[in-house]
This record gives sequence, C-alpha cells and structure tokens, in this order.
Amino acid sequence: MSNGYTGKVLEVNLSDGTIKTVPTDMEIAKKYLGGKGYATYLLYKILKEYEKKGIAPKDINPLGEENVLIFATGPATGVVRFPTPGRYHVMALRSPLTGSVASANSGGKWGPYLKFAGFDAIIIKGKAEEPVYLEVVDGTAELKCAADLWGRTTFDTTKILSGRVGKRCSVACIGPAGENQVLFASIMNDDHRAAGRTGVGAIMGSKNLKAIVVAGDQKVEVAKPDEFKELAKTALEKMRKNPVTGEGLPTYGTAVLVNVINNAGIFPTKNWQTGVNEKADDISGETLAKEYLIRNGACWGCQIGCARITKVETGPFQILYSEGPEYESIWSLGGSTNVTDLAAIIKANHLCDELGMDTISMGSTIAAAMELREKGYIPDEDLEGVDLRFGNAAAMVEMVWRTAYKSGFGKYLALGSKRLAEIYGNPELSMSVKGLELPAYDPRGAKGIGLNYATANRGGCHVTGYTISPEILGLPEKIDPLTTEGKAQWVKAFQDFTCVVNSAVNCLFATFALGAEDYATLLSAVTGWDMSSEDIMKIGERIYNLERVIINKYGFDGKDDTLPKRLLAEPMPEGAAQGQVVDLEKMKEEYYKLRGWVNGVPTEEKLKELEIEL
Repeated sequence: MSNGYTGKVLEVNLSDGTIKTVPTDMEIAKKYLGGKGYATYLLYKILKEYEKKGIAPKDINPLGEENVLIFATGPATGVVRFPTPGRYHVMALRSPLTGSVASANSGGKWGPYLKFAGFDAIIIKGKAEEPVYLEVVDGTAELKCAADLWGRTTFDTTKILSGRVGKRCSVACIGPAGENQVLFASIMNDDHRAAGRTGVGAIMGSKNLKAIVVAGDQKVEVAKPDEFKELAKTALEKMRKNPVTGEGLPTYGTAVLVNVINNAGIFPTKNWQTGVNEKADDISGETLAKEYLIRNGACWGCQIGCARITKVETGPFQILYSEGPEYESIWSLGGSTNVTDLAAIIKANHLCDELGMDTISMGSTIAAAMELREKGYIPDEDLEGVDLRFGNAAAMVEMVWRTAYKSGFGKYLALGSKRLAEIYGNPELSMSVKGLELPAYDPRGAKGIGLNYATANRGGCHVTGYTISPEILGLPEKIDPLTTEGKAQWVKAFQDFTCVVNSAVNCLFATFALGAEDYATLLSAVTGWDMSSEDIMKIGERIYNLERVIINKYGFDGKDDTLPKRLLAEPMPEGAAQGQVVDLEKMKEEYYKLRGWVNGVPTEEKLKELEIEL
C-alpha cells in the first residue's frame, strides 16, 4: 500500500468470468495522479493493444463487448479531512451517445468505499452472458447472478444489495434505462448520486452488469499526517470563509444559481431561444428551500453539504422523500422546457434517479422535441396524444418514464437530442457539442464558457472548464463575460486544473475557494511526493492532451470544436446579453496556439514536452 493509494487495481473480464488483482502502477500515478488521469492512461494503453490486433479505434462499438469501462479513485478519495473527498470517476473507450471518450463523475460514498474495500480502480472488460453484479468486499471480489435484479429500479437494487452484504456498503448500479441502453443512461450510487453524462449506464447495460457493491475497513493512509492535518485545517477555513462554499451552497444548494444566472441573461429557456425566464424565481434555490426542503445532505466527508433532501407533500407530482434537484436538473427539466412548476421538476428528477438517466440530456432532449413540435416538424400522431409543448409539466414528466422504457415516442428521446433532431430533419435544433447536450449557461452572455463547450473533449460540458466562476461569480477574480479577450488562457487553465481535481478525485466545488497551490501542498502531504503548483498543472495538461489524442483517433478534430448555429449566428433577443453571439473562431485560434494544437490535434512537440509517449 502507498500513501493515498491502496496499491491495487481490480481487473474483471465479464466474458469468461475471470477476476484478477494487479498492482497500481505508481510511476503512472505520479504522472497522472489517479481517477480521470489514470483511467485515461489505461484507455490509451488498451487502444494501442487493439490497434496492434488490427482493431481500428473508429470500429469500436460503444455498446459492444470490446468497449472497456473503468471506475477509478484518486489520492484524495476517502482521505479524512481532505476537502470534499467523496467522489470517483468513470471512463470508457467510447460513449454510445457521442462516439467520443465516455467520462462521468459522481459523489456520495461509493468512491471512498471502493478504497476501503482495498482497490484504487476497477477495470471492466467483455460482456456477461446473463445479468450479473460484482461484489467487492474486504479485498476480495466475486461475480454473482443478477437475474432477480434485472428490471428493478436503482432504488430497489440498492436496497436489496445493501441487505445482502450485511455490513456498511455502497452500491453503484443501473436502472431500466441502462438495461434498455438509453444512450444517456447514468450509473447511480447511493440512490441519488449520478455518474450521469455520456451514457456510461448504457455501457453497463450492454455488458449485462447490473451493479457493483463495495465495502471494507481498509484505511487510507497519508505520508505526512501532522503536516496534512494543518494544511487541511487551513484549506477548510478558506472554504468556510468563501461566499460560495461557505454560504451559498450550504444554504441553497447548487440551485442558488438559478436567479444569479437568469439575472445575467444566460439561463437557457425554451431550448435556448432566449436566456431570460420570467418565472425563474418559481424554480429557484430560494423557492426550493422555502417550500420543499426537508434538510441538507452531504457526500462522504464533505464539508459543504450542498445536497437537498426534498419532498412534494400533495398534488399530482407527490413524492414524500427525494434528493435534489440540482441546478442543472432544475434548468434542463424546467428552464429549457419552460416548465415552471417546481413540484413537477422534483418529480421528474426523482424519476431520472430511480430509472437511471442523465437529467441534463433528458431535459434537453425533451426541450428539443418541444421546439420541433412547436415548429411543426413532429406530427401529432408520433406523440400518441401527449401535448408536448413548452411549459407542459405533465407532458415533461410523462416523457421521462417513457424514455427509460423506450415506450412510444420515448424510443426517439432515448437516442438523445442530436439523433432526434436529425430524424425530424432539423439537426440545428439539438443544442449539443460532439453529440453531448449543453448544460445551463448560454455562452452568448459568457464567452469563455462557449470556448470551453466547443473544445471539451467529451462534448458539451461545463465542468471540463467552469469559466462561469470568474465570468459570473467573480472567483478567483471578476472578468468581463462579454469580451473574448483573454478567454483562451482562462479556459486552458480551468480545463487543466479540472483534470487535476478529477484525478485527485474530489469535488470541483472545493475549487471555488482553493487553487493550484492548495492542491499541490495537500497532495504532497498525502502522497509524500514533492509537488509544486506548476507540477500539478502540468499533470492536468498532460491528462487533457492524452484524452485529446484518444478522441483524435475516433476522428474528432477542429471541425468538431464548435457550437450550435443558434449560439454563433442568432443574437440573444433580450436581457443582459441582448444582441450577443459567440465569436468562437477568434478565441479558438488563440486557444489552439496556447495548447500547442493544430486543427484540434496536439503537435508532436507538445506531446514530447508533456512526456506523453505514443
């Protein structure tokens, strides 16, 4: 065992049922940390092996036996007192939704419990003949029959498997959406925590893998406990004093952003036709706290506690116990669809968790369908009597469960907005990048996030490089959201630093208060390695570039680093960003120069500088 690591990785071949333990490669850990970085390295290594066998990366079927799924923790995961240490990262060779690399991240307690069970990561290969689940307890692993679990919801699966283990455990599983291979199905853990994006749940479903249960009592040691204790104390004090991590998130959760983003004129409404929603306060964090909140919740070891435990006591959308919705879910299921009934949004979010679907892609795909219908591109007979119009709360909720089971029109929604819009002849109405639906910030009023969306390796993603922090929230400093000047540098820095956090693995919310220097000192004390802020930023840059090399192999390059036509050519009609579009090419040219890329492809010189061996 090494400090911050268990020193072991579990390899599972579902096709032949074999399980083996291999050592964590500590030299690779020094170059890529863990989590996303370590998984990216492993995926690239597997791709090279495939190429030697004559299997071209473009020929890998995301829902085929050849896809590989990796669950990975990092040196921060499960470390007591490390800021927000309760997360894990999931990656796969290819996403069924986008064809790019699959990548998702989740909180709760599953990540720490995997470490306590004795492993840094789990590599899943092949496909089981019949439904199975993987039980990992106290350093041992076993595949077990999941025939009785197939078809059950994520909540039922978690309850049943938790009872079988007989000790404190955590369950990561798929619901009916993953089993039915909805292209944006999520992996759910601890009931309401989601590795949501890029369809990793569909990959589990394609492999007949229902769940992974983890439990154990192994402790995660740190190299310099006294030094780490003092550094952690200082970091947590910074978080307590920070207006976002110390006040906004604990008080109102992530939904505190609803009114903030709406006032900035970048709250996408009616499938991004505008950035202003007149009834935004009806679905805000303040309203959620006032009318539906039971109490706060938190992931394992978290010092922020942004989770919302909620209920809807009466009415057609009654649900007496749930968690959430987060800001992104409120926006996608509410703002984007123009549904301003918060009870309906809570219900729809609950169904997404129960059935196992990404709320961002779900709501955004429904919104795309609403605009297609509004403009007459979807005939009424295809909707089978459902009045799928903007603002119709009942229709929005109805379409969530129909999607999970591919019932009626749900079979089209299950394909995601890009394929849906293509089927009905108007691909420009899918608000996505590289096939991944965009999150809740209109870049016409925050130009940096637009450049980030365009250049994010996994597709339309805000957490790849969250420049909303400086552009709107003023952290670590306030910059003009409407200018393109300097945005390339900000985006690159945020993307590289985010790779560090996702490889550590801990929560990005800590970065509202903590910077590269904080991470360098904390990680040095945990691992015993002497790392500077420059060192960890280089690690982040290395991870981002290697991930880019992988997607280049799938055919993605500069042509795909773009935005939907609406954001490039249709001026914002109202609000603080009125008249604005995204001048992407100017920012992208500067970004490529900073990255050392040509047409979205890293140069040999850049890869050599980063010590990436191809």
